[in-house]
Amino acid sequence: MEAYCFKCRNKREISNPKQVTLKNGRPATQGVCPQCGTKVFRIGKS
Repeated sequence: MEAYCFKCRNKREISNPKQVTLKNGRPATQGVCPQCGTKVFRIGKS
């Protein structure tokens, strides 16, 4: 799964992805950019 990295300004493959649930109940995926190590986040099912 890919997410947009704001530091690299590019779409990157999420490394160490974790399924999380937002306060409003929507599913999301949280992980780390493999290039720079910044947190990346993607809302929606994987």
